[in-house]
Amino acid sequence: MFHRRLTIIARDAHKPDMDWNYAPCAGEAVAFLDSGSALCAALSAGVELGLDIGRIIVDRAGTPDQFLELLASLPAEFAGDALFIRDDGSGVMSASGRGDGRILYLLSAHDVRFYLETSNLVTGRVAVERSA
Repeated sequence: MFHRRLTIIARDAHKPDMDWNYAPCAGEAVAFLDSGSALCAALSAGVELGLDIGRIIVDRAGTPDQFLELLASLPAEFAGDALFIRDDGSGVMSASGRGDGRILYLLSAHDVRFYLETSNLVTGRVAVERSA
């Protein structure tokens, strides 16, 4: 059986779409939410169901304060990355550290893009407007 890690992406439905890689051959299982408000519930449900959640991404949805609240409420079982992408493309990454803690990294727009590209989550095209 082929096991795929899940990526949960919360995005703002009113902002231009990132050039997400929707191709089935992307090698990732990706779930999209059109708002950040359902992210905590989706993450908790996924962990409860035993899904292998590798990362959560907040793509220009919500505020930095809401992202901090999300980080504070992460289930202890979640060891994946949490990435907050700002409107300017820069971001904040929370990753598991050695032991029990998590580490925060400030990322430039280039760093965020590098992370998304190396994770095969984007196609490399310029962001496009999402059709209604």
